[in-house]
Amino acid sequence: MSYLDRDTYGIYSDTSDGPGPRLMGADTLIGEDVYNRQDEDLGDIKEIMLDMRQGQVAYAVLSFGGWLGMGDKLFAVPWQALQLDTANKRFLLDVSKEHLKNAPGFDKDNWPDMASTEFSTQIHNFYGTQQNVPGARTASGSVMGSSTGSLQSDQPGSASRSTSGSSSGTL
Repeated sequence: MSYLDRDTYGIYSDTSDGPGPRLMGADTLIGEDVYNRQDEDLGDIKEIMLDMRQGQVAYAVLSFGGWLGMGDKLFAVPWQALQLDTANKRFLLDVSKEHLKNAPGFDKDNWPDMASTEFSTQIHNFYGTQQNVPGARTASGSVMGSSTGSLQSDQPGSASRSTSGSSSGTL
């Protein structure tokens, strides 16, 4: 099921003037499939974690492995490591299945302190991303902390910048 199927408010019904996919509802992204560049299914998004102090999306919680929901391992994936594949209505994560098997993960009954500096450093080091640094460009082409950004890959330098410097989202 894609975000189009979960669109109860009609956010994506008008593709010429609507907000999506540049601006999307978090609820429509829960359950979205995640694939790698080798077209292997890596799982699906179970939750989206917001950094309330920074006003940014911090992590997507990816469920991987198991069978019929049993034995799934959960992974916090930095939001900037994901890219929306609008053609196939799914996310792309540029890691192999083998690499993901070695990722720091957790089970649904034992969540880590995702707000800790140690956790953030470990996760960003594993995925090769930068911690949320205002002005840094994400894998999807948005600029953290300075624009509304886009889940689609923008051309370099095409992200608009807010003159107020406020963080209005980093999707």
